[in-house]
Amino acid sequence: MEEWPERPYWQFFCGEEFFLHELPVDDSQLSRWRKRIGEAGVEQLLKLTIEAGLRTRTVTPKQMQVVVVDTTVQPKAVEFPTDARLFRKVLHHLLRVADATETKSRQSHRDLAKSAFLMHGRYKKAKHYKRAAKERKKLKVYAGRVQRDLERKMSDEAWEQHKDTLILAELVLTQEKKTKGKVYSMHAPEVECIAKGKAHKPYEFGVKTSQATTAWGGFALGAKSLPGNPYDGHTLEEQLEQVAQLTGVMPKRCHVDRGYKGHGVDPESCRVIIAGSRKGISKAMKKEMKRRSSIEPEIGHQKADGKLGRNWLKGVLGDAQNAVLCAVGHNLRKILAHLRRLFVRIWTWWIPALTHLRRSWAPGECAA
Repeated sequence: MEEWPERPYWQFFCGEEFFLHELPVDDSQLSRWRKRIGEAGVEQLLKLTIEAGLRTRTVTPKQMQVVVVDTTVQPKAVEFPTDARLFRKVLHHLLRVADATETKSRQSHRDLAKSAFLMHGRYKKAKHYKRAAKERKKLKVYAGRVQRDLERKMSDEAWEQHKDTLILAELVLTQEKKTKGKVYSMHAPEVECIAKGKAHKPYEFGVKTSQATTAWGGFALGAKSLPGNPYDGHTLEEQLEQVAQLTGVMPKRCHVDRGYKGHGVDPESCRVIIAGSRKGISKAMKKEMKRRSSIEPEIGHQKADGKLGRNWLKGVLGDAQNAVLCAVGHNLRKILAHLRRLFVRIWTWWIPALTHLRRSWAPGECAA
């Protein structure tokens, strides 16, 4: 959006006749539009991409009978949470509340907090952990002083207006190492700490997301955010219901990993095959089971090519919409790639045929 006034080629291909020096839309229009359509609106967009995939034959009804479901973490656009950073953020938010309500505090501690934060980083770098802990405690004391000063001097109306920020500040300052439901970000308190068992990334800060794709082709048939970090098996029935709602038919078989044991899905509606199962597995199902891991690269593409790797949308609604919108973009890329391959096939067939027709219609040959 910011590059629109600098790119005349973009404006020309978007249908503009004259060069525009201003932005075509306001930045906040997309945010208001997402709030108006809600989660049901973006699911309708996903349904339209599935219908487009069927019309272009990017995906077939037979492929939609076998799906693969897995969960991943949708990281939020937040800094890596540390105690020192959180205490400094709390102090800055409290000072903004003081400025907004015109409350004069005894001492802002702004410069002292900046110095303590810098020294905390230097001591941590030098592995002087006791000195770093002292600086971290200073930051907590500074934020606590400003918080108590505001609570004494603020009116009831100002408290009601800024109670969300003040309650979050209280939670951050009182939470301990083993506190349940910790706050990891002041601007995104819905962020959760999720451990997925990865060696390179032990913890991720965001929300768990469920993905459903076809076993062959990797076409996205469903996506849901799962706030609260629920057990994978308890989310499978809800995910299959979304797939049935968007496609109009319940899949016959669903392949999942071993984290979905105890899912509770009715086998008459959809047979769930857990990885490593041997009982009642035919040769065709064994072939399908090898496709269970095909969802992993599809999730990787949504994180690398889409916005699933870092969610910039605000709130719980933003988490839900971003998961579905990433699936929408994934399907559109699949459809465009299929149409490109189809065009190349037609073009490679048409050029030799056209050359042959030109030779057969040459004037010399016609006279002969």
